[in-house]
Amino acid sequence: MASFKAAAIQMRSGTDPERNAATFEAKVREAAAGGAIYVQTPEMTGALVRDKAALAAALLPEERDLIAGTAARLAGELGLYLHVGSTAIARTDGKVANRAFLFGPDGARIATYDKIHMFDVDLDHGESWRESATYEPGTEAVVADLPFARLGFAVCYDLRFPQLFRAEALAGAEVLTVPAAFTRQTGEAHWHTLLRARAIENGAWVIAAAQGGLHEDGRETFGHSLIVDPWGRIVAEQGSDEPGIVYADIDTAVVAEARKKIPNLRNSREFKVNEVAPGASVDKLRAAS
Repeated sequence: MASFKAAAIQMRSGTDPERNAATFEAKVREAAAGGAIYVQTPEMTGALVRDKAALAAALLPEERDLIAGTAARLAGELGLYLHVGSTAIARTDGKVANRAFLFGPDGARIATYDKIHMFDVDLDHGESWRESATYEPGTEAVVADLPFARLGFAVCYDLRFPQLFRAEALAGAEVLTVPAAFTRQTGEAHWHTLLRARAIENGAWVIAAAQGGLHEDGRETFGHSLIVDPWGRIVAEQGSDEPGIVYADIDTAVVAEARKKIPNLRNSREFKVNEVAPGASVDKLRAAS
């Protein structure tokens, strides 16, 4: 059990990776000056680019990516754990990953996570997204051991799939992370509720750095970066879509306390689903059981 100061950086990434990298560096330095030793940035820290051709032209492999390189340098220089919520990375197989990075105080990469669930949706007012047309989904959940906590990874739309967070909690994750670029429409409807639910049902801290505002490529994101404790209480929030930083002191002892009070991870049971045909009688159901 340990405590540490965390920061969630809210950004409004544009289409220019170099400009985004400069903003990223300035905000990370500000968070470090504020005492944070774990710093998280949003999904697509490197660039938010809806145009596929423009995105493809800017793509680089991990070892040459500007955001990954800047993050490694900053983590080593500032002596902190730096979690890039995600950025677009050219994979060696020619596909594209929506990839998160975690770098340690020595500048070394600790972990990566490729977003598993693709945001393929048709919303109201003609808003439609097909992430699977651009990105290759990841296939592995990731949990990383840090000196002060065990960290579980997710990105944005993953938030709607509680089985991912449950698997990470069962693997010992005390802090669940959800860097995101939630649309304004879905964020207004569900952002707070989903983040608090993931915290409550797993007895874990949740840290969610977000994109916010009207972006250069025309999309609007919700903002409201949050840090939620294991009892579901919001302990820090950027209360708008404006860029900024929120901080919280994370105490992992609170995780043990919440899981002791409501031990649902331990009490969970396997079960099967019986599909009942229309018109089936109670007697038939009893006979089949």
